[in-house]
Amino acid sequence: MSFDKAEQLIELARKAAGGRQGLTLDDVIEHYGVSLRTAQRMFRALETNFPHTESYIDAEGRKRWRMPGGHYREFFSLSAEEVAALEIGISHLARAGLKMESATLAKLRDKVVALVPSKHILRIEPDADAILEAQGFVARPGPRSRVDEKVAAAVAEAIKACRYLHIRYQSHLDSEPQLRRVAPYGLLSGYRRYLVALDPNSRRQGAIKTYRVDAISEAHVSEEYFERPANFDLQGFANRGFALYQNESEYGEVEWRFAPDAADHVRATLFHPEQRMEECADGSILIRFKAAGHLEMAWYLYQWGKKVEVVAPAALRDMVKDYQRGDFAVLP
Repeated sequence: MSFDKAEQLIELARKAAGGRQGLTLDDVIEHYGVSLRTAQRMFRALETNFPHTESYIDAEGRKRWRMPGGHYREFFSLSAEEVAALEIGISHLARAGLKMESATLAKLRDKVVALVPSKHILRIEPDADAILEAQGFVARPGPRSRVDEKVAAAVAEAIKACRYLHIRYQSHLDSEPQLRRVAPYGLLSGYRRYLVALDPNSRRQGAIKTYRVDAISEAHVSEEYFERPANFDLQGFANRGFALYQNESEYGEVEWRFAPDAADHVRATLFHPEQRMEECADGSILIRFKAAGHLEMAWYLYQWGKKVEVVAPAALRDMVKDYQRGDFAVLP
């Protein structure tokens, strides 16, 4: 067996041991880009070289392979790059003001390191330190909203436990904070953090709304449970907005044309996860996607000055037409 194949087999064993449900042929085909027959040979090699490998048929009739934990501990180590990435992630979360998440990731790091044989840790620690020294420190520059840690903890607990959340919340339309009862589905994170939640008292039945976490002054987890819909996709919901705020009435086709001399910057930028890009004969570039959030689009487009033209929607074009400049020294 070649070194590359041996390394691949160990990786496959690690994946089989890392998940409770195990792996299917489709998982291997997708991850390694191999044919069905090659995937079958890989699982046969796994069973031959790792006798404790188990296989079973899941509820959907697919065969899965998995490994009981603990049998191959000596094979599974960490790389210096992986340890450094964990440390950088912990630092980044702390500097971004997400102290609870930083502490949770630090606990995970300690658990992972404790499971790895000590001889491996002693070998990689100096390399990890060197990587961190070379990286310097990781920070998220620029302003960010302040979030009460008690509120953040209550929100996180309610999301994980699928329990209703009672919040005292003040929207930009409210003269003072209002008490609300919501079913929290998840969080959107950026310059601000938004709670994505179902409002059971909304006039629009089943309305899913967003709430600025920094505008929540109090949050208490209810004893009452709710059932999160199996078909709810947080990433799909997030993709309906350009950034964090969503206004359903604004949702629709967006089209921006960028000047030829901005083309390189445009190619290096992902404006939206579902964008379509078209390079025109004159060197300009068209970016199209569907989303809501005209105000956040206008804030963002200001940075591009006169290098961008809003083709659609008309409402957004009217918002930016008097606020474009041609004297910015650099593009975003």
